[in-house]
Amino acid sequence: MNQFPIIAVVGSTASGKSALGIRLALEFAGEVINCDSVQVYRDIEIATAKVSLAERQTVPHHLLDFVSPDVTYTAGTWARDAASVISDITARARLPIIVGGTGFYLRALRAPLCEAAATDLDLRERLTRLRARHGAEHLHRILKRVDPTGAARLHPRDWSRTTRAIEVWFQSKRTLSDAWTRDSEHESAPLISAPLHVIALRPERDRLYARINARTLDHFKQGLVEEVRSLLARGFSPHSNALGAHGYRRVVEYLNGTRTLDSAVEQTRLDVRHYAKRQMTWFRREPDVEWFDGFGDDATTQRFVINRVAEILRAA
Repeated sequence: MNQFPIIAVVGSTASGKSALGIRLALEFAGEVINCDSVQVYRDIEIATAKVSLAERQTVPHHLLDFVSPDVTYTAGTWARDAASVISDITARARLPIIVGGTGFYLRALRAPLCEAAATDLDLRERLTRLRARHGAEHLHRILKRVDPTGAARLHPRDWSRTTRAIEVWFQSKRTLSDAWTRDSEHESAPLISAPLHVIALRPERDRLYARINARTLDHFKQGLVEEVRSLLARGFSPHSNALGAHGYRRVVEYLNGTRTLDSAVEQTRLDVRHYAKRQMTWFRREPDVEWFDGFGDDATTQRFVINRVAEILRAA
């Protein structure tokens, strides 16, 4: 083997990525690198679907559960941190396995991002209020006025990236589409030199949505409302990236008195299903992705992926 490759397991939320990543790590002496923009945050647990402490003791996990909820952790920061972890893992002759559904993180690793302005929390709060009052599509229309090229690349409901693009414009009068253009011009200098093999899971949609619905209800039964109430009581901002994530923001709205508990559950289910759809759309547009039907915790799917990774390693 001339150089350790990097394996990435991606796909929508609830598709079984974590189980597949652990299975591959056990099979090929690997270590997992989290690529989920919510699972990086500590203190938020229930709706993140983080792997258990027992699973982390079995297989080393990196970039997981280590950022304070009041910190804005960017894709560029993750990419640099991931590159450093990958270097350490390969230096110990182990296989790096990236696992998660945040496609923008993975893209930043392939093509480094320029540094954007730090987040203006007052501006973030104003944009959050606009979204709460008028919906995510309203923010997308704002972005379309100042950065039509960037807006065309984002789904109207992708409020998180839309918000960040608006922030960059108002803080620096530069567009994120300018950054994307510069990134594409410098793709010859990625943060990693080893070959990256991206494996995407494609479960049947109705089964995926049923799993999302059941898992969301289970999160509420496990004490999601109490978890969010505790975080707010400790002083964490309801407008932070962590508490603005799907699975959390509707609970914040319930605790603020702007929706009922039943509404929070049903809207969270809808939010997560929409997010899963956006994830699949994102990865379909990414280059050099190998697709595998089924869930990552299904034995048949795992067997097919294991065989493919074995082929990749033999060819390395």
